[in-house]
Amino acid sequence: MADVAQPVGILKQITLIAGLRWRMLHNFLRRKQNRLDLIGLIILGVVVCAFVVGVCLALFAGAYDFASSGRIAWLSLLFWAIFLWWQLLPVMVAGFGASFDFRKMLRFPLSLATFYIIGVTYGLADFTGVAAVCWIIAVVFGVAAASFALLPAVLLVAVLFIAFNVALERLVGSWMERLMAGRRTRELFFAGFVLLMLSLQLVGPFLNRYGYSAEPLLIRALPYLSYFPASLVGKGIGAAAAGNYGAFALAAAGLACYPAVFGGLLWMRFAAQYRGEELSETPEPAKVIRNNAARAESGADGLRLVSPQVAAVIRKEVRYLLRNGFAAMMLLLPPGLVFTLISQSSLLNFMGSKGISPELFFPGLVAYIVLILMTPAYNSFAYENAGVQTYFTAPLRFREVFLGKNFVQVCLIAIELALCIAAFCYRVGAPSAPIFLATLAAIVFTVVGQLSIANWSSLSFPRKLTFGQIHGQRQSRMAVLIAFSAQILLFAISSLVLGLGRWTGDRWLPAKAFTLLAVAATGGYVASLDALTSYAEKKKEKLIEALCR
Repeated sequence: MADVAQPVGILKQITLIAGLRWRMLHNFLRRKQNRLDLIGLIILGVVVCAFVVGVCLALFAGAYDFASSGRIAWLSLLFWAIFLWWQLLPVMVAGFGASFDFRKMLRFPLSLATFYIIGVTYGLADFTGVAAVCWIIAVVFGVAAASFALLPAVLLVAVLFIAFNVALERLVGSWMERLMAGRRTRELFFAGFVLLMLSLQLVGPFLNRYGYSAEPLLIRALPYLSYFPASLVGKGIGAAAAGNYGAFALAAAGLACYPAVFGGLLWMRFAAQYRGEELSETPEPAKVIRNNAARAESGADGLRLVSPQVAAVIRKEVRYLLRNGFAAMMLLLPPGLVFTLISQSSLLNFMGSKGISPELFFPGLVAYIVLILMTPAYNSFAYENAGVQTYFTAPLRFREVFLGKNFVQVCLIAIELALCIAAFCYRVGAPSAPIFLATLAAIVFTVVGQLSIANWSSLSFPRKLTFGQIHGQRQSRMAVLIAFSAQILLFAISSLVLGLGRWTGDRWLPAKAFTLLAVAATGGYVASLDALTSYAEKKKEKLIEALCR
């Protein structure tokens, strides 16, 4: 067959791949579950589009002001901001961009050039790339509106700037994929990311103390930034505005060197993948030493008060948490941010100058922690994978499964809230007794009130996730939408109750109202367990299909 087959050109190969992807999307939407997922994506896309359009208007106004007032060189600031967005955000939120694995294309008889073009094109398929291109176009339109004669020059440097960013982003992404092929490396990277996020909270105090002494050093370092692409864009446009076309050609040539160099390095990386580079983290099988004595003692772990089925689920959830380094480190992020925030003296000065009392700040802080920690509960079967089938064959009901999972979730929330509340009371001061008790009752109301919804969402919109992996890990869009909607609704009710207490002047009214709401939420949760057990039987095939494929 290879002797009689006619060679297919690059354009034809790309057309065939695009048609194949379209047919895959069309078949993907045949299922009701996937259509609901698309609805959630569309709703989230509307919010994202509003953000992108807002930034486009701001960049258009800024570019127009710089070009019309003769401050062309200041355009470099806009391109520096776009560069940092394009290169840093994909690393910071790895896994929320395009999750398609390009190496899957190698199952088709593609040429290396076609594989390279498709890989580079996918660099524009994620949110950061599309948003950055839209913002660059807005800057181009802003400069052209101020001076239409600069349009050719701005278009040329903008195209070169886009080519450079695409090549660099794809190269960094490819090397990050290679470096994080091992699970231990990924967990170390994520730990460093968490520490970096926490250290960013210290930037303000650091600048307040050393900002003036570091200013001369920054001024001396600024000339060295003129050789980077974002600065070359501003220099080139400024030279074209001044009529110095020789300087413009020199800046454009220097800018063109960047996509050429990084594009060549990216070609080498894709060539290695094209030749069959395999990234695997499968360890060498180790000999398992069974300790029967330790196994016999494992049952004496303080879970005798619950049924054996619930105790088994609790042990499994704890072991899953200890095994998943990312999930364990994510639990450290909320209290870490809280401890860093309340340790800054600027917070106390801000609360004093703005008249914000602990009675207002304390409920908001607790709501922030609950918001973060409750999100994983809306996809509680994410890491079960093929093990979910055991729930339908073992002698237990799904009410016991949910009781075990929810027990671990509530314990984690209680521990983190206790640490944060203790630190807040020690550093800032405890709120009054009515607000403190009302906040505790509101915690029970919001957490227990979400558990029933979260359990239903876990059965209705399951999404498979992988231990120790960042890239390609996406929650179901409908699950995310349901989580946000439920949290917004419950927090709105909580805010209304607190507002009624301040409006009526009855300081104990919120505590009484939240106590009644907590009792009602607890009763609804208990009543929902049997209904969810029957619902799990109806969703059995969908649950197994989503987690086992």
